[in-house]
Amino acid sequence: MNKNPRSMAALLLALGLAASACAADDPEPAQEATTTSAVEAMEDDAMEDGAMEDVGNIAEVATEAGSFTTLLAAAEAADLVGPLTGTDELTVFAPTDEAFAAALDALGLTAEELLASPALADILTYHIVAGEVKSDVVVTLDGQEVETLNGQSVTVKVDGSSVMVDGANVTAVDVDASNGVIHVIDAVLLPPDVAEALAGAMEEDAMEDEAMEDELPATVVDIALRSDDFSILVAALTEADLVETLQGDGPFTVFAPTNAAFEQALADLGLTAEELLASEDLAGILTYHVVPGKILAADAIAADGTAVATVNGDTFDVTVVDGMVMVDGATVTTVDLEAGNGVVHIIDAVILPH
Repeated sequence: MNKNPRSMAALLLALGLAASACAADDPEPAQEATTTSAVEAMEDDAMEDGAMEDVGNIAEVATEAGSFTTLLAAAEAADLVGPLTGTDELTVFAPTDEAFAAALDALGLTAEELLASPALADILTYHIVAGEVKSDVVVTLDGQEVETLNGQSVTVKVDGSSVMVDGANVTAVDVDASNGVIHVIDAVLLPPDVAEALAGAMEEDAMEDEAMEDELPATVVDIALRSDDFSILVAALTEADLVETLQGDGPFTVFAPTNAAFEQALADLGLTAEELLASEDLAGILTYHVVPGKILAADAIAADGTAVATVNGDTFDVTVVDGMVMVDGATVTTVDLEAGNGVVHIIDAVILPH
């Protein structure tokens, strides 16, 4: 399965930072009366859930609940189904599908990308404690660290009737299983060492991205090559032997139609892409989109109502309508993409020589 390390790092770091932020806001350790109220509240939850005899193992109970599909898929991907179905008693602090989905949606990631993470097993075992630790014991651990199967420890905090584990809220307790107990939490926990390692990786990625953004493309052709949205334009420039020309010293100003603009033009003209590329007029059409010199958006606005000479030899009309620059009726949708030998403005239509 293909994976995106940078996106995955973003997900894991974001979760870790969220947990750290919550932990930083945790209240002072609760007094004895507070602990008692927490016990009563959690015991009430357990009674309402209706403890059942002869229940299945942790994996079976989670499956039957129907709200832990991502957690179960992650356990399978990390080869942890065995422990969850075994005879050794465990306590699982289980994030719901909603908890996983919220993080994934916020970062534009898929569950598949999460399941491909090499840190998955470390993350999941950070949610599991050896032995059966019921809610009446959990609430006595206010301010204490509890070792997980990961080898690192989570911190328990109690605030009135609320219990938190590393900043994640415990939303349901004492879901019994034949080999332990499940407590439901509303966020995914991240081991400190994983968060630290990913923080460094994220900082390096950010520096690389900033350097790439600051690096000016060498030529106007490079701008087109960097985006899949100009694949038809690049193919046309190649077919018309204009790539080398536009990689020259210039400067050039290119009004670049997107793939959607080319597709609309082909539909309007009743042509295929192959027929366009084979056209004797191809070079003339393309050079009609190129102006000698470097014309920035401010210059184009100042040219409102004038005719501008193109490399083709013909001129097109520049007009400004409601603040939008138009060339021969095509709207400029993005301006001032600068390169070492000129500038590119994106337009929403193919313009044709008169």
